[in-house]
Amino acid sequence: MTYSSIGIIALFVELIINHEVFNRNAKTEYIPALKSYRSFLNAVVFYYITDILWGILDEHHLMTLLYADTVVYFIAMALSVFLWTRFVTSYLNEKNRFGKILHITGQLFLIIQIISVVINFFFPIMFYFDENNLYHSSILRYINLLLQIIMFFMTSGHSLVAGQKNTDKRKRRYRTITLCSLEMICFIAVQFAFPLLPLYSVSLLMGTCVLHSFVLEDEKNEYRKKLEEALEREKEQREALGSAKHLAYTDPLTGVKNKNAYLEAEELINIDIANNALPELGVIVFDINDLKTVNDTLGHEEGDKFIRNACMMICRKFSHSPVYRIGGDEFVVLLKGNDYKERNKLFSSFDKQMEKNARNGDIVISTGMDSFIPGSDTDYSSVFNRADKKMYERKAWLKNIK
Repeated sequence: MTYSSIGIIALFVELIINHEVFNRNAKTEYIPALKSYRSFLNAVVFYYITDILWGILDEHHLMTLLYADTVVYFIAMALSVFLWTRFVTSYLNEKNRFGKILHITGQLFLIIQIISVVINFFFPIMFYFDENNLYHSSILRYINLLLQIIMFFMTSGHSLVAGQKNTDKRKRRYRTITLCSLEMICFIAVQFAFPLLPLYSVSLLMGTCVLHSFVLEDEKNEYRKKLEEALEREKEQREALGSAKHLAYTDPLTGVKNKNAYLEAEELINIDIANNALPELGVIVFDINDLKTVNDTLGHEEGDKFIRNACMMICRKFSHSPVYRIGGDEFVVLLKGNDYKERNKLFSSFDKQMEKNARNGDIVISTGMDSFIPGSDTDYSSVFNRADKKMYERKAWLKNIK
């Protein structure tokens, strides 16, 4: 059981640190070459299981099953090597001659291993058990390990050289493969001297831990960084769009909403009316008296000041409602909520102030107010036209006062 304990630990560590890779429902788009990486890890898990079973079967001297498991063990080892080469070429995006050679080498290694264990049934070229049921490695077993050392050495050498010629991200990937390959070489070399120790399981565990640290964690951090940058760009674009919309919908002279914003509001109100979703709406139309006289006698600069002061009066009185400048001296306020409920009081107060202004020679603004009548008004213009008519009547009355 001592032999199997290493494989059991390796198996549990593998499943824990790579749970995201094994969970197909997890969001793992940040993992490069995910499909080939998952296949490689599955082969590693398969190898661990055969290695664990080997120790258990050997301890209980179940020779038939032990022989069968040893055959599967060597196939699982070769499969992990083959899938390793496939992952490396995919992870490094090696579509050149080296990538093809490495991939073909992995395929040949798997094929040769399968053929070898078949021949081993008749001639013990890979392994055998003596009359005391003790396991012995044959020459092809050592050749197998030597081929792996050559393959990993070739991979580490290429990755080390190629990593010097690439940018930071690709350089990190090449260094990861270099480190992982060198680690495998060290443990496989020691396996020569101690064939009955589970050193290959340890080498796979160490290698996949290196991959986890660099492939998963580094790539995850890079993915998170790119996501944060994308979100920041999106935020900046929204703010820029909001600023552009604000400029497009704001009157530059007074700072209130302009004709574009008014037309959009009118369209939305008409949609609500068509859907019977407009419970209340009050419209007040404003027109500044004597603006032409101010422009003609005092100049347009004073005329602009005259408009700004008049707009300020409207905004102060109807502070909870949107104010729109729809013409040179025309404004509209759309009353909703509390301003709508207090509309008569607010409107009356404003009109009384205008009557005082007319008598004192101050700024005079003519007004007209009306409300939406559910079931009768079919669009916004019906309400506006009634308010506009009242405004002109009020304008004539204020001129008589003056």
